[in-house]
Amino acid sequence: MAIEINVGPPRLAINQGYGVLITDQDGQIPWPTDKGFYHSDTRVISSWQIFADGESWKLLNSGNVAYYANRIFLTNPILHTEIGVVPEHTLGLSISRSIGGGIHEDLDLVNHGMDKVQFNLEIAVRSDFADIFEVKSGSIVRRGRITSAWSQGAPRLTIAYVNKDFKRRVTVTAHKWDSKPVYANGRISFELELKPGEAWHSCLLYAVGDGETIDHAPDHCIAQTGGAGAHRKLSQWRDATLKIETSNEEFYRFYHQSLEDMAALRLPIEGTDHLEFVPAAGVPWFLALFGRDSLTVSLQNAMVHSSFARGALEVLSRHQATRRDDYRDAEPGKIMHELRRGELAHFKLIPHTPYYGTADATILYLIVLHNAWRCTGDPDLLARFLPVAEKCLSWIDEYGDRDGDGFQEYQTRSKAGAYNQGWKDSGQALVNTDGSIVTAPIALVEIQGYVYDAWLRMAQVYDALGKSARAQTLREKAEALFVRFNDTFWDEESGFYAFCLDGEKKQVLSVASNPGQCLWSGIVPPDRAAKVVKRLMEPDMWSGWGIRTLSTDNPSYNPNSYQNGAVWPHDNGIIAMGFRRYGFANEAACIARDISGAAGYFVQHQMPELYSGMQRDPTDFPVQYLGANVPQAWAAGSCFAMLQMIVGFQPDAPAGKLYIDPVLPEWLPKLTIRDLRVGENVFDLRFWRDDDATRFETLKGDPLAVVQKSYATATTRWL
Repeated sequence: MAIEINVGPPRLAINQGYGVLITDQDGQIPWPTDKGFYHSDTRVISSWQIFADGESWKLLNSGNVAYYANRIFLTNPILHTEIGVVPEHTLGLSISRSIGGGIHEDLDLVNHGMDKVQFNLEIAVRSDFADIFEVKSGSIVRRGRITSAWSQGAPRLTIAYVNKDFKRRVTVTAHKWDSKPVYANGRISFELELKPGEAWHSCLLYAVGDGETIDHAPDHCIAQTGGAGAHRKLSQWRDATLKIETSNEEFYRFYHQSLEDMAALRLPIEGTDHLEFVPAAGVPWFLALFGRDSLTVSLQNAMVHSSFARGALEVLSRHQATRRDDYRDAEPGKIMHELRRGELAHFKLIPHTPYYGTADATILYLIVLHNAWRCTGDPDLLARFLPVAEKCLSWIDEYGDRDGDGFQEYQTRSKAGAYNQGWKDSGQALVNTDGSIVTAPIALVEIQGYVYDAWLRMAQVYDALGKSARAQTLREKAEALFVRFNDTFWDEESGFYAFCLDGEKKQVLSVASNPGQCLWSGIVPPDRAAKVVKRLMEPDMWSGWGIRTLSTDNPSYNPNSYQNGAVWPHDNGIIAMGFRRYGFANEAACIARDISGAAGYFVQHQMPELYSGMQRDPTDFPVQYLGANVPQAWAAGSCFAMLQMIVGFQPDAPAGKLYIDPVLPEWLPKLTIRDLRVGENVFDLRFWRDDDATRFETLKGDPLAVVQKSYATATTRWL
């Protein structure tokens, strides 16, 4: 039997909505650290420790029981008390927590010894109310005043922060206690006296307020209800989404953990239920609304939950820019990048109110709108969001193409703006062949493909709306871009596309993963696709755990860097879909196996945002990037992208059709999918390998609505 290796950071993390709790494995938050209880981009608990007469407890074990709840089991060291010595391991202390707005914390203690014990259980709580940006950077500035007050009647500890009109507070209320606490020396203290075999319980409820509203803690103890409301919502989410059965346990577990991760990252939309939502980007640093991430995840989830995109389309439309604002990199029609709710954003010390420094979200909005329409067949989607799309199309022409050369370029105008504004958005992500930073303005290769794809998709939308002249104009623009792009970005000598064009419109010929996304967009001529696929599968790019972001031959390559050599699962998912689009099913399946295999090594099969680009060999395993977000929405969604690729998913709900082109790889010889929704139709489909061919049958739904159609349609997909 093979040894099971679990890779992941030594921490506990639970989250729901805009709240996330990150602790050590013993449930404590040491000081100083970047852990804590964060709510709406503010750390409201910065230190939490528990003692028995001043002595620290010992960890037995801990773990999450759901994305919103965990349990920690502790025992005592030797305690010297006024009535005698308490031998070590005599007491059992369990801490159970659930998050849902605030935090419900259950403290349960049992005396397993033969003698009575008497001691003080003490909980030390501190709050620094630091902005999440400053915690992450390690440079925290205190701008306001922190006060604390204890109400013995409740009993309740209130810690408040005020900086002018920015207010935050957290209250810690003892509830259902078996002995009433007191507060002294910064600690909530319970005086305990337990006979042999006797148990003790208390709840602590952590509520968070901003001066106007209060997010209360869940009402129920975890041991009694399992998290009641959150558990019910998770069950409803599972019922509403695609189910799979497969002979590959590894992929099965990856898929189901990805479903749970997607549920964990749901941000509520005011006025809707929990099945209409927008996903946060990731935990802990990106529990906020992001344009690019939400749209990418919507595309990934098209097969899993056909209405998934509604939330992103709705919320992002509310924040579409109406005027130019250089500090926020905003321009009329532009879709936002990132919205924050902490102190720095409140006082506009950062431009995230929201910030618009993204070169691709506006284009992706059009792609998602078309895809959502194809999945749902809902004409109201087009009626509701076509005005938004029109503004996006105008932005592409007027602002995306900064110099009128027909390509999309970006360069920040903000003193606090992002230098790089594609998905590789770190300041060091775009490098020349000598390792130096590419000069702006920058025309990224994959963004040209996005525009090509968006124009063709919107042409199809306009045809459906009876606006054939508008559709023809967009097709002509797409055709012109196709020619111009392939003349300008292709390097015949290397047989590969330039990473980007720099500020002088020179090709940057660093070998990176970005051109792989052009296969997904369809902007690559079929006769060049084989060269792109072959180049990406060379050893300097393919690690065995997926395709790296940057070639090992580049001087800036570092397998443990953020975007200069690491492997990003979502990037690989898009590339794999592109491989299949051009008929390279075996290579696409290889990438899918890499990513699925890597997931099997991470704790709970929970895919991190990225992991090391080190070369795979028989003795190693994937190494998680320090600081990677887990869970992370488009990392989890990479599983769903791979599933779309394997099935050859091509929805056409407006026509009442589901087109598929399944190619099951050897490692996935059987697959059944259930509750696949395409418009009004719901299908169950079974797939199996028959020698080298893949067969399928319709188990539920109209079999005449399911049609096999080649997924390898290359540049004619939307023409």
